[in-house]
Amino acid sequence: MASLSDLILQQVKSAAGSVDIPSNVQNEVLGGLADSIFGSLKQTAVQPGGIDLIKNLLKGKSDVASSPVTSLATKLFSTNILKKLGLGSVLGAALTGLIPKILGGMSNIFTDKDGDGDVDLNDILLTLAGAGTAKKQTSAGGGLLGAATSILGGLLKKR
Repeated sequence: MASLSDLILQQVKSAAGSVDIPSNVQNEVLGGLADSIFGSLKQTAVQPGGIDLIKNLLKGKSDVASSPVTSLATKLFSTNILKKLGLGSVLGAALTGLIPKILGGMSNIFTDKDGDGDVDLNDILLTLAGAGTAKKQTSAGGGLLGAATSILGGLLKKR
């Protein structure tokens, strides 16, 4: 099962190839980008309306550059990593500029997994669960709500 943090780290590594990061801090920078994005998603998820913000962002329905998720991830990265490492303003700007690209790239990960013709929260959950094409579960055994609770609960406890 691919976790959200694994998907984020894949996007970070892909996007960071365009920036010359000093080798002695590369792992810390890449991990810091991933942690900042994950932290932003986690903090947003527990706010009123946060799940919808995330869902629209991951579905590509909201502007990544102006998203509160992007703003928070940038703030977390700047505060927790850039200030600590002192990488300079040019490299810092290049690295924080990757955050919208990383979040925007995540929308390409989520496809119609449940066969209902659109990308919705169920598809996001199925992608995170590593499922192939499957029909929505609505049985009394927990169904979609149970799956959502289990997967989101696991994601939020992961860090």
